[in-house]
Amino acid sequence: MKITGNGISRVTTNTVTDDKGTQPKSGGSDAAPGGSSNVQLSTLSARMREIENRLGDTQVVDAARVAEIKQAIAEGRFKVNADVVADRLLDTVRELINSHKA
Repeated sequence: MKITGNGISRVTTNTVTDDKGTQPKSGGSDAAPGGSSNVQLSTLSARMREIENRLGDTQVVDAARVAEIKQAIAEGRFKVNADVVADRLLDTVRELINSHKA
C-alpha cells in the first residue's frame, strides 16, 4: 500500500525474470566460483551497523513504570496534567526539527 495526499492506494510488485521468461534460481549466476564473494562496505555502513547494535541493547519500554501507571489507572489515581503533556509534546517537536537541521 502507498499513502498519498488523496488517501491510500494499493501498490503492486513485479517479479524479475530473465530474458527467457523464467525466474532466476536462488543464488543466481552472479555468485562467485567456489561459493565465496568479496564484499567491501563503506565506513558509513559500518557506522550504521554499530548504531543498530547499540540500539538493539537499549531498553525501549520501562516495564516497571508501565505497570505502575497501569495500576494507578485501575485504581482511579492516575491524573493527566494537560499543560505538562503539551509542553513535552512541544519539546519533542523542537528536538525533531533541530535534529533534521543538522
